[in-house]
Amino acid sequence: MTRHPTEHPQFYLTAPAPCPYLEGRQERKVFTHLIGHHATALNDVLTQGGFRRSQNIAYRPACESCRACISVRVRVDDFQWTRSLRRQWKQGADIIGARLPPSPSAEQYDLFQAYLRARHENGGMTEMSVLDYAMMVEDTHVETMVIEYRRRGPDSFITGAGEGPLLGVALTDQLADGLSMVYSFFDPDVQGVGLGTYMILDHIERARRLRLPYVYLGYWVEGSEKMAYKARFKPQEHLGPEGWTEPDPLLG
Repeated sequence: MTRHPTEHPQFYLTAPAPCPYLEGRQERKVFTHLIGHHATALNDVLTQGGFRRSQNIAYRPACESCRACISVRVRVDDFQWTRSLRRQWKQGADIIGARLPPSPSAEQYDLFQAYLRARHENGGMTEMSVLDYAMMVEDTHVETMVIEYRRRGPDSFITGAGEGPLLGVALTDQLADGLSMVYSFFDPDVQGVGLGTYMILDHIERARRLRLPYVYLGYWVEGSEKMAYKARFKPQEHLGPEGWTEPDPLLG
């Protein structure tokens, strides 16, 4: 009988490196490869177990003395529309997201670089070349997509796509039980709408239409300003020793 690599994946541990979220701490990750015919099924299982995907690698934190990184997913059917979220959703009413194959473009890369310069100037991704970006998008063996956000145009009702400059991009995996937002970025100079919030709300609505129960937002770290926005989307479940549970509302 032929064995596929993802039937019995091998896991590896990285060397310690500076934590990008909590100053003065070290991080380690456990990872495996997502390749072969069973990559999509493996990605489903690992995402449900708190892993994230980067190209054909699935990883999760494995720090010796820290458990600050908590996997977060939003419960779609019970999602709570606060006044603030409804207002931001309405502000994006003239924006439409078009689902495309995982293919990079020069326009995407230019927007990616503008976003990094404005929001993550000292981050490691700022050194990514156009080839690195292309690999981030298209180096995948799982069911994934690129969603491009633009303003609605006269033909958007027919084409399902917007027109004009690219406003935002989401690289998203479709899982058996939800949508996983792998990475997203947007034009930092756009006024009048919070594009980051809008894209998450759009994914919640997409998951609802697809009858998928969850939207996976990756890791939330208490005390990290970079992660604070994720707490707005409720109800959500956090992955802990007892599995996926709704957090105590008194804890945020």
